[in-house]
Amino acid sequence: MTSNIINNDLIKKDPVFGQLSFDGHEQIVFCKDEDTGLKAIIGIHNTVLGPALGGTRMWTYQSEWHALNDVLRLSRGMTYKSAITGLNLGGGKAVIIGDAKTQKNDALMRKFGEFVNSLSGKYITAEDVGMETRDMDIIREVTPHVTGISESSGGSGNPSPVTAFGVYMGMKAAANHKFGSDSLEGKKILVQGVGHVGETLVKLISDEGAKVIINDINEIRLEELSKKYNTNVIFGNDIYNLDLDIYAPCALGATINDDTIHQLNTKVIAGAANNQLADEVKHGKILKEKGIAYAPDFLINAGGIINVYGELEGYSKEESLKKTENIYNTTLEIFKLSEKEDITTHRAAFNIAQKRIENRKKEKNS
Repeated sequence: MTSNIINNDLIKKDPVFGQLSFDGHEQIVFCKDEDTGLKAIIGIHNTVLGPALGGTRMWTYQSEWHALNDVLRLSRGMTYKSAITGLNLGGGKAVIIGDAKTQKNDALMRKFGEFVNSLSGKYITAEDVGMETRDMDIIREVTPHVTGISESSGGSGNPSPVTAFGVYMGMKAAANHKFGSDSLEGKKILVQGVGHVGETLVKLISDEGAKVIINDINEIRLEELSKKYNTNVIFGNDIYNLDLDIYAPCALGATINDDTIHQLNTKVIAGAANNQLADEVKHGKILKEKGIAYAPDFLINAGGIINVYGELEGYSKEESLKKTENIYNTTLEIFKLSEKEDITTHRAAFNIAQKRIENRKKEKNS
């Protein structure tokens, strides 16, 4: 879910630079094609460490302003995700406005690929919400600047399993910090959002013996996965006051906001969603005051980008998994730094990422 930080007067005056989510972005590209009906926005936040890599999301946004706000927030998050994991990549993201189930077709994907290609490698796209590996294969027909293509085509395939594994590692590290053990056996865990990543996470934690509750807007899928993994189900949005050990937001972002944060009755937050905190500073501070151990989203959900980076660098799936496993150690380091400097975990992770970017910028300018 996108954050509601849109001011109408501001929009009328400065529709891009006036957005509160605009934070040093290098380039915003608006893409429109009458023949295919394509309406898309590509956001390039920062390319100091390398080309801006980030997935393409197809979503039915409430308005074009919400789509712009989403791509601004998501592309910024990708910058820090790559930086904290030590990848030589910048941050970018793209959104296609529309219903992926009814409006997505090969012609639309090819046209979008042409817009990506026009950026000459400054932005590299990949799979995100509403996209599949097949869509990346279609885009690859018109541009080399795409990752996450099928393994049969020489790519790394669907990044979702690696993303889920990274979240799992981050969750175990957060459990270790909060409970003194990284075992999830017997822990009551709510997974909100059971798409590709969420389902894999459900399998991993169920196999370890966690007491899993699942929640999603797709009730049919909930019933299917409940039977498949023997989980409990909760329907609707009345989930934030549940007595939990771990809350794992794995749908869209900003679920931790002014309306939900004071309802939270969990000890740990560790999930796959991007931009989980509607306000990083304010809500990060409240979580710290409530004693909730928050594993920064842009750190623990970095498995997917590690996986597709391997496609660019030519290392194997096994090497990608090994690098993703290290999210566990990095997450523990972030919790220690947070306690040592008396800052939020989000700020601790952000500071490390920002320092790496600034050091590279100095190297380039020297």
